[in-house]
Amino acid sequence: MESFSCIIIEDESRARILLRTLIETYCLELDIVAEASNLPEGVKLIKENKPDLIFLDVEMPGHTGLEIAQFIGPEELNFEIIFTTAYQEYAIDAFRLSAIDYLLKPIDYEKLQEAVAKFIKKRKAEEYFQAQTIDAMRYNLSHEDEQEKRIVIPLGQSFRFLKSGEIILIKSDGSYSEIFLLNGEKLTVSKNLKSFGELLVNMPSFFRCHRSYIVNLRFVREYVKGEGGKLTLTDGQEVSLSSDRFDEFLKAMQAI
Repeated sequence: MESFSCIIIEDESRARILLRTLIETYCLELDIVAEASNLPEGVKLIKENKPDLIFLDVEMPGHTGLEIAQFIGPEELNFEIIFTTAYQEYAIDAFRLSAIDYLLKPIDYEKLQEAVAKFIKKRKAEEYFQAQTIDAMRYNLSHEDEQEKRIVIPLGQSFRFLKSGEIILIKSDGSYSEIFLLNGEKLTVSKNLKSFGELLVNMPSFFRCHRSYIVNLRFVREYVKGEGGKLTLTDGQEVSLSSDRFDEFLKAMQAI
């Protein structure tokens, strides 16, 4: 059986013991590697142990569990969160942090099992996505035409295989991105723009013209002068060009 490491962050000792007992009894896929009674201590343990999952109490003295993003950098967010609390009103805030689930105290073992099942399903989907991404990279190495090269993107419970030549624009939307395709379709993807920058780094047609946009230079129709300047794309959209990227933009256009 595949196992996943987890950490419990809970300030009440009785609640911590109860949760540990429930996990050890009903969630055999999980291996508890550490426990903490407050958020700063928990953050230290997360950095030391690099768990797959954390059970995080919302209400704790000093710092609430909802403040975890203030202590963990984006590059260290390689774990999932299941929040625990006695108060229903925190649910919306918890899901804004992309939590796997939200468990109300006293924790019901069946609800716990359901939350852990969601976590495992997501992890297996991510593993499949990584495998498909590697296959796409192998495919790309054997194809010289950049417009025929492929990328894989996650869409809910499925994955979409796109040729780079289908993509006109990728636009940042916080921790999400919007992909505009040649056929007029728009896809919303749970990956940030930095992730796409890394994915497309070896495809010269793609250029990050602004902190919010990556454009396919083959679909740039016009450069419009102005404050910083704008690029008009073949589908009619206009996107900003950062003033400090103008020279690099010209070189990139000449190179494709």
